[in-house]
Amino acid sequence: MTIIERLSALRALMQQHGVTACIVPGTDPHASEYMAEHWTEMSWITGFLGETGTAVITLDQALLWTDSRYYLQAEAELQGTTVELMRESDIDCPSIPEWLCKELKDESLTLKVAVNPEMYSVNGYRDLKATLEEGGLSLVSIDLISPLWTEGRPAIPTSLLYEYEEQYTGESVQSKLARVRQALQERHCDALVISALDEIGWILNIRGKDVDYTPCLISYVVVEMDRCTLFVASNKLDDAARAYLQRIDVRIADYDAVFDYLQHIPAKGIMYDGGKVNEALYEAINPAANKVNVSPSPVLKMQSVKNATELQGERIAMRKDAVALTRFFYWLENEAMQTPQTEITLAKKLGDFRAMGTNYTDDSFCTIAGWKGNGAIVHYHATPEECAKIEGDGVLLLDSGGQYLDGTTDITRTVWVGNPTLIPDAVKRDYTLVLKGHIALARARFPRGTRGNQLDILARQFLWAEGMTYGHGTGHGVGHFMGCHEGPQNIRTDNNPNPMQVGNICSDEPGIYRTNEYGIRIENLIAVCESKDLGAHTTGETFLEFETLTLCYYDTRMIDLNRMTKEEILWINDYHAWVYAEVAPLLSEQEAAFLKEKCKAL
Repeated sequence: MTIIERLSALRALMQQHGVTACIVPGTDPHASEYMAEHWTEMSWITGFLGETGTAVITLDQALLWTDSRYYLQAEAELQGTTVELMRESDIDCPSIPEWLCKELKDESLTLKVAVNPEMYSVNGYRDLKATLEEGGLSLVSIDLISPLWTEGRPAIPTSLLYEYEEQYTGESVQSKLARVRQALQERHCDALVISALDEIGWILNIRGKDVDYTPCLISYVVVEMDRCTLFVASNKLDDAARAYLQRIDVRIADYDAVFDYLQHIPAKGIMYDGGKVNEALYEAINPAANKVNVSPSPVLKMQSVKNATELQGERIAMRKDAVALTRFFYWLENEAMQTPQTEITLAKKLGDFRAMGTNYTDDSFCTIAGWKGNGAIVHYHATPEECAKIEGDGVLLLDSGGQYLDGTTDITRTVWVGNPTLIPDAVKRDYTLVLKGHIALARARFPRGTRGNQLDILARQFLWAEGMTYGHGTGHGVGHFMGCHEGPQNIRTDNNPNPMQVGNICSDEPGIYRTNEYGIRIENLIAVCESKDLGAHTTGETFLEFETLTLCYYDTRMIDLNRMTKEEILWINDYHAWVYAEVAPLLSEQEAAFLKEKCKAL
C-alpha cells in the first residue's frame, strides 16, 4: 500500500472503533532510541524515516511532529503523502494535545483519541490523558496499526543472547543486583520492573544483536529481593546462554509472560521508571501492589557512572577509532578522488577501516557523511538514490562511531575537501566559532552538583555573540558497549535535574548549519573527573572537570587564527601533541607522516 492508501485504511478502522484521532509515536515498547523494524509504525503510516517524530491522524488530516534536526529530511520524505509537517521546535507550533483540543470539537460528544499503550511510557500516557481530558477529549487504548500492517511487517528479531564478560564490565552481576536491591530497600519496595534494553544488558552483563547499532536484546527483567527473572523469547537462548544465566542465578520466562507474571506478583511495593516502562506493562501490575514511579531508574543512574575498567576500555576503543579515522582521512586526501566517490562510499570506507580494529562489532549509529548542503541536515541519512557525489571543493561533515567490545565511540569532524586556498572566510569564521565553543566546554571546571544546562552556554557563547545558534543539544551521555546516547545526564539548554557525576561520559558537539550550503559540527567524547590542580585559592568545594577521550586531529586549515586566543591555541597544540603521541605508533610510516603534518603546532 501507498502512504495514502494506508491512511485511508486507518481512517476506516478508526470509524469502526468510534475514534476521531489516532496518535502514532515513533517509539517501541522499550522506549528505545533505535528500534527493531517490527515497531517502526510511525514511519509505516507517514513515510518519514527520521529517528524522532509523532504522527497524528484524524478523519480528514494527517500531521507529523518532529524537531529542527529533521525539518529538511521530513520536507523531502513527506512529499506526496498528504502528511503535513509540524515544526515542533518553532515557538508558534502547538503541542499535539493543544492541537487536538483546538481542532477536535463536538459539544454533544466526548471525542476519542486512540493510542497503543505499549508505545507510550507511563508518564507520557498519563500526561497526555490529563491534558486531553482538560480539553474535553477522551484517551483510549487501542492498537490500530497492527491489524493493518500485516503484509511485509518484519518479525521481532531473534538474535542470540551472549555473555558480556567481566573483564570488560568491571563488575559482576551479583554486585549489580545487590546495589539494585539496596535501592529497592531504600524506597521500601521489593521488586523493580526493567523494560529499557540497555539497562537489562548492563545489569545482567548480556548483549545481543536485536537492534541496529546497539548491542542489546529484546526482553524484560523483574528484579525481586530473592530472585531475578529475564523475560525473553526462547529462540534467543542457546546452550551457552542458558548455562550463563543459570550460573548467575537468573530465571528464564517467555517474553510475553511478563504481563501475566506482573498480574500475580506477590510484591507489596513495585518500583518502575515511568519514563521507560510502557503503559500496558504498568496496567498489568497487580493492583494490590504499591507502585512507586522513579525516573530515572536506579539502574540507569548506576550504569551512567563508568567504573575504572569501563573508562579504560573507552580509552582503548578511542585509540582503535583514531587509527581508523586517521587512515580514512589519509585515504580521503591522497587516494579517494582517483575514483568517483559519494557520501555512501565514504561512509562504507570508514566502516571498513573500523572493522580492521580488534573487538570491533558494528557502527554505533548510521554514519552521517554530509557533503556541502547535506551537512546542514543535522541527522542526515544518505540513500543510494539521493546521496551526493563528492566533486569539486567543499565542506564535508562526518559524524560516526564504532561499537567495540572495549567501548562505544562517537566523533564528528568537519574537514575541507579540495584546494585549501579556496576555503571561504565565512566557512573559517563559522568553523572557528564552533571550535572555540567546543574547546570552552572541554576546558570547563565546575563544582560538584553542576547540571548540564548550566554548562551548555560555554559551547554556545561565541555563536550567540554573533547572532548564531544551533537547534540540537550540545552533549549527550554515552554508554559502554551499549547505546551511543545514554542518560540521565546531558548538556542542553533545557533543564535536566541530574547533575554531572564523576564517571559520566558526554559528547561535546556544538555546530552551525547553513541551509543548502554546509554544516559544521565538531565532537569529542569527554569524561567527568575530579579536578586535582586548582591550587590553594579554592574555597574547599570539590570541583570537577572533563577528560577528553577522543583522539583525532582538527582541520586546522579551517581555523581563523585571528579569532583564537593564546590559551585556545595552546589547548589545540597540546591536544594535537597527545593525539600524535598516542596514534602515530599504530600507523604505517606514510600515515604517521600525514598525522604529524596535521598535528603540527599552530
